[in-house]
Amino acid sequence: MKDSKSWRPFTANCCSAEDQTIFGNFSRCKTSKSDFSKNIAPLPSFRRLSFSDLSRSSSTRINEDLAQSFGSDLFDFQLSELRAITQNFSTNYLLGEGGFGTVHKGYVDENLRAALKSQAVAVKLLNIEGLQGHREWLAEVIFLGQLRHQNLVRLIGYCCEDEERLLVYEFMPRGSLENHLFKRLSNSLPWGTRLKIAIGAAKGLAFLHGAEKPVIYRDFKTSNILLDSDFTAKLSDFGLAHMGPEGSNTHVTTRVMGTYGYAAPEYVSTGHLTTKSDIYSFGVVLLELVTGRRAMDKTRPKNEQNLVDWTRPYLSSSRRLRCIMDPRLGGQYSVKGAKEMAHLASQCTSLNPKDRPKMPAIIETLESLQPLKDMAVACGQWPPSPKSSNKYVVYSPKGNKENKIVVIKNSRMAVHSKSK
Repeated sequence: MKDSKSWRPFTANCCSAEDQTIFGNFSRCKTSKSDFSKNIAPLPSFRRLSFSDLSRSSSTRINEDLAQSFGSDLFDFQLSELRAITQNFSTNYLLGEGGFGTVHKGYVDENLRAALKSQAVAVKLLNIEGLQGHREWLAEVIFLGQLRHQNLVRLIGYCCEDEERLLVYEFMPRGSLENHLFKRLSNSLPWGTRLKIAIGAAKGLAFLHGAEKPVIYRDFKTSNILLDSDFTAKLSDFGLAHMGPEGSNTHVTTRVMGTYGYAAPEYVSTGHLTTKSDIYSFGVVLLELVTGRRAMDKTRPKNEQNLVDWTRPYLSSSRRLRCIMDPRLGGQYSVKGAKEMAHLASQCTSLNPKDRPKMPAIIETLESLQPLKDMAVACGQWPPSPKSSNKYVVYSPKGNKENKIVVIKNSRMAVHSKSK
């Protein structure tokens, strides 16, 4: 059962609210020289492309436009070539699948293209559902074709042939953060690794937000955080990415698109999108790293299904916090680090967007936690108190003729008679 499903209206535009040219000259997306944006590759001199124009063009025209815009930065693959390197998209090479389509592993080398180095790749075969599916493919090509950062997955090339739309990325051997946190077959991520992943993902968002014209990721979640061999986190899937507000505008207005449990409440209710919407989603992922629970889990009791709502009362107290820490950590986590991360998650998921911190401050906080070694198991704070320690269970036993109430606390039972 999938706990969080994407809701992507068929008629919505993934990168433009009104189907207008949002990029113009791509140099508008050039980043500033901040610490988090300096690693961008030099941007080529892009010609004026619009989602509107490209969406109505033939595949031949689209390939010509993209080739002229990106040159040698991206490879224009033929469908036959991608079939060959994936054994005709064999299930033996299947890495994953979802509403977007399937992802297969493949191998490329200089025999395929002279400038290609030998490497494993991930080939995403998109399930195109009308114009919207094409727009999401196009958004990925345009954003990842020009944005380069160590915490963004690298797009190697694309394929646009007849009705087929494919993307070729660098292969991420550790898969997604979602699989490591929630799949029973995987080993539990150590606390230090979780912290490293959070910092890497934060730097990816900071890079996007720090651009001269900010990019709003809009779909930050554990399944979109991919992990390299050394657990370096990289953001993937830019199909819903959106250019941020211009000039004096404080937000952009769009159709609501994203994933339940991660989307900021003000965005869901108004359609107003800002970088603070991404920060809310980041806070949700922090909570998932702390608790080992999904953002939305319909299999749990009703009051525990929404992670943000369920954890909020626990985040301000170290004593309470240890009751919701991921049990798979076995107490091998920093007490102070967990407290600070929980506090940061609480700030990021504040109902008031203005109270949410910015990404540079988030990174600074997370990096300050890396040296901490006060493991809970060594500090006498693990295992947590029995679950009944702070609960009062009040009920009338069946057949109790004296109408008594049984109150259970700390595994002790007291029987009180109701006053008549």
